[in-house]
Amino acid sequence: MKAKKKTKLMDFFKERHGMATYSEVKKAGFHKATLKALIRSGKVEKADKGLYRISGGDNLSNPDLVTVSIKAPHSVVCLISALSFHRVTDEIPRRVHLAIPTGSRSAKIIRPPVQFYRFSKKAYEAGIEEHLIDGRTVRIYNLAKTIADCFKFRGKIGADVARNALKEALEKRRIRPAEVMRYAKICRVHNVIRPALEALL
Repeated sequence: MKAKKKTKLMDFFKERHGMATYSEVKKAGFHKATLKALIRSGKVEKADKGLYRISGGDNLSNPDLVTVSIKAPHSVVCLISALSFHRVTDEIPRRVHLAIPTGSRSAKIIRPPVQFYRFSKKAYEAGIEEHLIDGRTVRIYNLAKTIADCFKFRGKIGADVARNALKEALEKRRIRPAEVMRYAKICRVHNVIRPALEALL
């Protein structure tokens, strides 16, 4: 009977693309002892506090983004992490960059390493897209908004990163100048982005 319960719980994890929270496991009717048995057997591992996944994480195409979407559901993937998702940068983010509204508390995430950035209400709410990754909804800024944000935070991520992303996005025709300028005004960097755009057009 115990083996059957463990098999069913493993199937539950697979149905959720290899990752589930303890509350989801409990809500599905599985006992804590069954989860502990899978952990002891090495089939399941703890990804973070209250979050578990099939060992190895091979079932997930982007485990870091899936993890942060679960642990910090109100955050939005931004800056270099968003550029990487949109494939317009060679930069490898050492941390997952997440936007949260000014005045809100950042979620405690042990793994993966994250960096929170506080955005004004208007800037935080603009340009959010929802992408289904490994069965989970992940909130990520669209490319034009991401580039505007990169110019806004160029002092922290590097001005070259922002300029190179703008250049590549334009060359690949992934964005329109008017779209970038619309978000640039929201982020209050239109006077910074305008000359960069003019130099590339």
